[in-house]
Amino acid sequence: MMNIDESVLCELAELFKVFGDSTRCKILYALLDREMNVTDISDSLKMTQPAISQQLRVLKSNGLVKFRRDGKSLIYSLADEHVQQILSIGLEHLGDR
Repeated sequence: MMNIDESVLCELAELFKVFGDSTRCKILYALLDREMNVTDISDSLKMTQPAISQQLRVLKSNGLVKFRRDGKSLIYSLADEHVQQILSIGLEHLGDR
């Protein structure tokens, strides 16, 4: 067995907790295809902008999404390829139900 520091395992557990919310998973899944602003995401998921913004803050603070400014808008995307891989592996594990 690999020797991994306890604090790293705690961080890993915290990361997986972020995926434990279906709204956050829906947002990540929506961002697989393209960059989106909060309005696009809320329209796509049929949710309020404040609800989306709250979840985006959690995703950003955990390094799963990033944003860039486009005028007054913030355009969100997945932080890196690892996020896409985590989603893909999770879906594969479920058998693409």
